[in-house]
Amino acid sequence: MTPKVKASSNTKPKKNSATTAQKRTASSRQKSTAKRSAVRYALRLYITGQTPRSLQSVENLRALCDKYIPNQFDLEVVDIYQQPAMAAAGQIIAAPTLIKSMPLPLRRLVGDFSDQNRVILGLDIRLNEEQGSA
Repeated sequence: MTPKVKASSNTKPKKNSATTAQKRTASSRQKSTAKRSAVRYALRLYITGQTPRSLQSVENLRALCDKYIPNQFDLEVVDIYQQPAMAAAGQIIAAPTLIKSMPLPLRRLVGDFSDQNRVILGLDIRLNEEQGSA
């Protein structure tokens, strides 16, 4: 005996899976863009006193953050001469050193941060069309 297959007249047409996938992708893209704009950067910059290189690195970094991630960053500047325990805890071997702890992954950058493209890449900052390339 072979089983009988009952034909139904009220079968629903299948949705186009490509269209559904496109909608899901567009929706997730919008969510990730919204998440990115809500991301807060936690930055800690280790410097060596009030040297010209230290002051320049603070100035360069603040300018870059104000331009590309305004109101989305917390920058803590640590003078390793005044707080050597923090430098030891952060395993700092060169200064100026920037540590991005949030959003993950953790990143370390060393230098005066004058090359904006390199800093943007190192901090994993996503630029939108208006900001363009540095």
